[in-house]
Amino acid sequence: MTLVQMQPRPTEATAVGRTVADAMETAGPQVYDDMTVEVALSVMASARTGHLLVCDTGSLCIGLVNHARLAAVRASAAYSDRVQLRDVLGDRGPFASPATTMAEAGHMMRHRDIDALPVVDEHGSALGVLALAR
Repeated sequence: MTLVQMQPRPTEATAVGRTVADAMETAGPQVYDDMTVEVALSVMASARTGHLLVCDTGSLCIGLVNHARLAAVRASAAYSDRVQLRDVLGDRGPFASPATTMAEAGHMMRHRDIDALPVVDEHGSALGVLALAR
């Protein structure tokens, strides 16, 4: 599993003992769960990203949606332009903390078959995203 690294790290850093904080991307676009799927797809296109962090009304990260999931929702027979992100999030998580090891994060991502993992602080605020290399 190759993970995206947005900033160069010292060459002496090894995969052993590395944490999510060493490899995560900055948080990027964060949206509220009452945003419609159509608007979310537009935000993704404008931001040139494949995922959005979704927050509740208290600005706490409650999940992540990706382009493939939203495109599938939009293509479904039950879709209407009133469908909101909270309607398509499904179960919440998993989330990583900055102290999560890369091995633990890799296991969470493989187990849930996901390609991006929100990184949150102890209060649930989004700090970044750990994403598989493209």
